[in-house]
Amino acid sequence: MAATSYRYLVNLPGVCQGKTIVEGTRIGVHDVVGLIINGANVEDVCRSFPDLSRAQVYECLAYLVAEQMREEIPWGAGGRVIVLNFPFRQTSPKRDISSRPHRLL
Repeated sequence: MAATSYRYLVNLPGVCQGKTIVEGTRIGVHDVVGLIINGANVEDVCRSFPDLSRAQVYECLAYLVAEQMREEIPWGAGGRVIVLNFPFRQTSPKRDISSRPHRLL
């Protein structure tokens, strides 16, 4: 499998113990993903880390998915697979539309 290169993420020896960080910051991918896992949305992450753009946050999420696929091991406490519902958190309750007639256009 070919290595994936990232526009905003780097891995520098001696910086943040060699963990992957957002370039030009000391913000680790694990910090960004940790907020998302705990229920934050992309806007919440950008407010928590004002130096990050939305694109950088999305790239952190892409890195997480690529790592999960590459290593074929789940991330998360207790060996649970983390399911990310991104890019947006649902803010309104779901409506049941199963009883509505469907039209094909």
